[in-house]
Amino acid sequence: MRSIAVSLAALALLACSAFLPKLETPRLSVVAFELKKSDLFAQHLKVRMRVENPNDRALPVKRLTYTLEVAGEPFAQGAADESFTVPALGQTEFDMSVTADMAGAIMRLLSRGVGSQIDYRIVGKVEFAHGFVRSVPFEQRGTFSLN
Repeated sequence: MRSIAVSLAALALLACSAFLPKLETPRLSVVAFELKKSDLFAQHLKVRMRVENPNDRALPVKRLTYTLEVAGEPFAQGAADESFTVPALGQTEFDMSVTADMAGAIMRLLSRGVGSQIDYRIVGKVEFAHGFVRSVPFEQRGTFSLN
């Protein structure tokens, strides 16, 4: 009797999952990167991010955690706890304050000159305020211009 109940429960879960809408991973990209303040021990940056929603429903973002690599080197990590909503099949931009302890990496970036194209990789997870899918991992690569 117990094995029948377990089998029925598993079958019910499979049936429900067939009706859950598939959620495509949002795409994140760095729009702008600005050095705000720097000293020997820390660099304070403002990173402007764009989130593109390929889904046909709005995404209520509760939290975003990330690790950022710039020019192939670990650069920063953290979380943007500011909540926002990305419209269905749309996009939105938001700012993140980032503190990095990599004076050498900053100096190498600045030595490339203003306007140079820099490769980046951002890996993390988007957590949603509500819905059946509570979080989605992401990994994006791209380039940005140093201003």
